[in-house]
Amino acid sequence: MNTLTEWIHASPFYELTALIALAAIIGFVGLLLRQPMIVSFIAVGVLAGPSALGIVQSHEHIELLAELGIAILLFLVGLKLDLKLIRTLGPVALATGLGQVTFTSLIGFLIGLALGLDVIISLYVAVALTFSSTIIIVKLLSDKREVDSLHGRIAIGFLIVQDLVVVLAMMVLSAFGIGAQEGAEGSVFIHIGSVLVYGLMMLGFVLLFIHYLATPLVSRIAHSQELLITFAIAWAALLAAIGSQLGFSKELGGLLAGISLASTPFREAIVARLSSLRDFLLLFFFIALGSQLDLSLLGAQIIPALILSLFVLIGNPVIVMIIMGRMGYRKRTSFLAGLTVAQISEFSLIFMAMGLTLGHVSAESLGLVTLVGLITISLSVYMISYSNSLYAKLEPWLGIFERKKPYREKKLEQQYTSEQSYDVILFGLGRYGKAIAHYLQQEKFNLLVVDFNPDEVRHWCHQGHAAIYGDACDPAFISTLPLKGIKWVISAMPQHDTGVTHEDPRLSLIEGLKQQHYKGGIAISTQQLHDREILKEKGATLILMPFYDAAKRAVEHMKESSP
Repeated sequence: MNTLTEWIHASPFYELTALIALAAIIGFVGLLLRQPMIVSFIAVGVLAGPSALGIVQSHEHIELLAELGIAILLFLVGLKLDLKLIRTLGPVALATGLGQVTFTSLIGFLIGLALGLDVIISLYVAVALTFSSTIIIVKLLSDKREVDSLHGRIAIGFLIVQDLVVVLAMMVLSAFGIGAQEGAEGSVFIHIGSVLVYGLMMLGFVLLFIHYLATPLVSRIAHSQELLITFAIAWAALLAAIGSQLGFSKELGGLLAGISLASTPFREAIVARLSSLRDFLLLFFFIALGSQLDLSLLGAQIIPALILSLFVLIGNPVIVMIIMGRMGYRKRTSFLAGLTVAQISEFSLIFMAMGLTLGHVSAESLGLVTLVGLITISLSVYMISYSNSLYAKLEPWLGIFERKKPYREKKLEQQYTSEQSYDVILFGLGRYGKAIAHYLQQEKFNLLVVDFNPDEVRHWCHQGHAAIYGDACDPAFISTLPLKGIKWVISAMPQHDTGVTHEDPRLSLIEGLKQQHYKGGIAISTQQLHDREILKEKGATLILMPFYDAAKRAVEHMKESSP
């Protein structure tokens, strides 16, 4: 055993290999037990930490990968948050986020006092209980494909508000630390003021970038898939690094990076390409989190931790449901959004660690919050993963959280439906594709066009039509399409003379649609007669043959016009 341990710690590469192998084993066991993958990742972090196997020694390497994963995660969140969405959901996100933070802090403070904690520690614990993990929630919503749902958008909105609050709280603590070191009270306010000014400057830069540079720049870059993805990662890391350097978090920097590209027609392609990398790098976030946990400090805190955990698991969702119900949302939306705050964040531990450094709290109180984190994160993952089943069981008792007329949600649903409802999705803007699009629009079909050529996408958008950049061969991209209500998906993509092959994008498109349980029609164009049966067998509903169909129509015209 000692020999194995020495071999693992002989090189950071060996250590990384052991961690990935452990993650694969634990992940496979979790899969057999039908557990959400995040629970397996948390278990890997705890097992790899100092309280168990002690694999993690190269903390700086793990932290680097974790920070890059967080930057990419929030970057992908930002890609989903265009300015129109932020304006639409701003009021509910602000009201729910600030309301939840306020009530959780107040009630948590009173619970802390009732548990015998002193005033300062009760205040720290109460504030720590208000923060929910944006990273975990976004990962779960992405896995369930609910990021674009109404409750998903609202949840991300108030989680961002929470992130702003935690950044402000840490700025204040950091400023007090700096002021104590420098012995000057004014330095506290100078530090806070400078961070706010830097934040406004960065926000102004992002707005200018969106208006003048985003689409033209990315359109040129998108001619190369490899360069597009390299640029996306670089942009996310750059703004995350700038955000950290200027005093607010890497998370908000990464989020702004995503928002700056959200208005471009390439965002879905970027999301599809980076999702796997995000999932891999987030493993190291959980490893880094678990490796910092000292389980020996937790034994004496079990009863207080259980009480505080029950408050977080039940009280926080109830607070959100009350606020959203009063604002005019249905009980189902309020319930599903409320579940996203049923855990505390990694920021809660960081916040308590800062208090420990400043001498405001003890190691025991840090252990208490750590145990609350382990309990609430583990249980909330199940609550969110099985949210629909949980709602079905609790639905009869949730009517008190809903107005008689949930007016706000009906208005928003109409808006989202009008923004995202299409009849036909057309792949390919070549000559044949444009001709199909022309006649579909003449027949008043609501059409969304997908093409791999960024110039074609840009020209089509400039004409006032709906178009996005994407690859039919990428199943992750197919999963992002608004397939609900679609009557036909049409492939007018150019084909090679070799006919149908295993790498044919038309076959990839059909398979991707099957994986999404798409029930509408699939029309596939081909120039080869012998392709028809293969495409029909694979799942095509209608085979389009441009030359043969045109020839047949030409003969019909001649017959109709014969003298």
